[in-house]
Amino acid sequence: MFFQRRIRHALLAFALFSSSQGLSAMEFTPLEPTTTQEITTIEILEKLRMLHFSSIPIDDALSSNLFDGYLKALDPNRSYLSQQDIAEFTEYRFKFDNMLKRGNLDAAFTMFNRYQQRYIDRVEKNIELLGNVENFTFDSDEELVIDRSEMPWLETEQEFDDLWRRTLKYQLLSLKLAGKSLEDSAEQLVRRYKNNLDRSVQIANEDVYQLFVNSLTSLYDPHTSYFSPRTSENFNISMSLSLEGIGAVLQREDEYTKIVRIVKGGPADKQGQLKAADRIVGVAQGADGEFKDVIGWRLDEVVDLIRGPKDSVVKLEVIPSDSDEGAREIVTITRNKVKLEDQDAQKKVVETVNANGDIVKVGVIQIPAFYIDFEALRNGDPEYKSTSRDVQNLLNEMIEQDNIEGLIIDLRGNGGGSLQEANALTGLFIEAGPTVQIRKASKRVLRQGKPIPTPFYDGPLVVMIDRLSASASEIFAGAIQDYKRGIIVGEQSFGKGTVQSLAPLESGQLKLTESKFYRISGESTQHRGVIPDIHFPVSLDHDKVGESALDAALPWDTIRPVRHYSYQIDEATIDAARIAHDQRITADPDFVFVERRFEAMKARAERKTLPLNEEKLQALRDADRQVMRDLENERRKAKGEELLSEEEIEEMVAAETEPVTPPSDEDEEEAEQPADFYLEEAARIMGDAFFKGTPQLADNKTASVSS
Repeated sequence: MFFQRRIRHALLAFALFSSSQGLSAMEFTPLEPTTTQEITTIEILEKLRMLHFSSIPIDDALSSNLFDGYLKALDPNRSYLSQQDIAEFTEYRFKFDNMLKRGNLDAAFTMFNRYQQRYIDRVEKNIELLGNVENFTFDSDEELVIDRSEMPWLETEQEFDDLWRRTLKYQLLSLKLAGKSLEDSAEQLVRRYKNNLDRSVQIANEDVYQLFVNSLTSLYDPHTSYFSPRTSENFNISMSLSLEGIGAVLQREDEYTKIVRIVKGGPADKQGQLKAADRIVGVAQGADGEFKDVIGWRLDEVVDLIRGPKDSVVKLEVIPSDSDEGAREIVTITRNKVKLEDQDAQKKVVETVNANGDIVKVGVIQIPAFYIDFEALRNGDPEYKSTSRDVQNLLNEMIEQDNIEGLIIDLRGNGGGSLQEANALTGLFIEAGPTVQIRKASKRVLRQGKPIPTPFYDGPLVVMIDRLSASASEIFAGAIQDYKRGIIVGEQSFGKGTVQSLAPLESGQLKLTESKFYRISGESTQHRGVIPDIHFPVSLDHDKVGESALDAALPWDTIRPVRHYSYQIDEATIDAARIAHDQRITADPDFVFVERRFEAMKARAERKTLPLNEEKLQALRDADRQVMRDLENERRKAKGEELLSEEEIEEMVAAETEPVTPPSDEDEEEAEQPADFYLEEAARIMGDAFFKGTPQLADNKTASVSS
């Protein structure tokens, strides 16, 4: 039976190459699935059925969605496969479900092999076209469509030739506008395509299998995925804590490596230039190293380049999230480990003025992550480190030594961590009660919280969140909001309200979503996140960053609420503080700048095409830069600061392509830190809400609400 299936696969492969658009000069051996992969597929289906939070039947509907998802994974911009290819593949649309149940992977490998041959053919043709770079001119009124993911599949060879001629033209023009000669630009692109060609023939059946299975798991939710044996060690691709690197979480998006999150306290966070949704297109080793073009590279290959020994330098060439495809920035980072103390909660004291003009001292505790030293805890160390213990110590110090009258918990950029610590931290601000509900795939609901009444801080409390506050941060902020214990300010949070676990497999491992978080109000933190009581202007595009930006994210929903006390910060108090806040930021130069810059970024992101005329593309980029310079000068003028000089403007332009050197450790403490106007506004809100006249504490609990 197994031998017969191999014969059938060989015949399919022969048909594949007989119908191809011409055989490639590069030898390509069709890939085949292994018996182990067939067994693993059946095992994955069973674990998804038994353990995943969502119950999705393996039927024709799933098969059809898998067919579309796999095509998107293979050819996201519809640049290689033809309409004829898609027509031939259509016979599989409603067969994947039955094939999966038998562990039959023939169709998946047949589709990949066809794509791989098309890819090799096209890349070789591109290299040939770049050999005659003098044929490219940049004075016509042609345009390039940026996103073809929803456009029809191309039908003829002429249509493919025209698409790739325009693509190459744009790539050449972008490099030319960056200061390279046309010949050097062509040489760089030839190197890129030759590197991609070399890697394409090194792809193993393990890679194809992982791509196909993850097209299946992504139908369940974006956090369920399969790791092959080779990639299991790179679980979450997190270059932090145990790995020496830059401190960033990465993912593959189309042909790019995308920044998902910057780890607080890590080298990239300290350097300050990288942002979520930036895309890495080049990596160089050392201050003077030559860049390797990593467009089209596998994620693990890019990660291997970025990781390296402590104190070594890596340079990244990135497309900023707020720029178009042609913009580039060079980011220079010194590798290091994310030290435990860099993840520690930190304190400081700021002053604000209340309605009477009285100065109010406000304590601030910034929490980069919810951490706990489990090993020290297991060993019985009474001084084990944890978020809640550190916050309690810092809070006591500020009360006793600094005489603070209110507290801000700053969770901006906090991607989560220990659920135990999120509950323990909430317990520092409530007398007792539940903090979170966890609903299992079995629909059983578990509750966690503070079971025994103990002393707690009952003073004025404000919690700051942003789009990158996720998971455990959302549990804490949601509980404080549900208890009406404090005021939540900032942006709508990330919206990750799911819990994952690892399941070992015959080959590799499966990370799957097994449960879901719910607030004590009964509302899920999933997808929607925590909605602040008082909104700050959006700084990140929620269409690109956040759970709602991910395909197949589990929905927001509700379950039964839990009885809990209310500390009764009334809506009138919040409304009054919101009105005062809105009036302030309308005239505040920093907040006006943030809003207008975001509008400019959105306008860029909504472009559908880019000009291939040199003068027009240069004019478009100049206009984009001018918008940002004008916004900066408007902000400076409104604040009474000196406007940018022509020399500084030239330096800003140069900085887009030149390395930025971070300060040394010796310089870091002395370097002037920019004012945190978000934090200053949070302190003003506290003054509005809690200190209308003379300083006063928040009300203790006065009532209970039933479920």
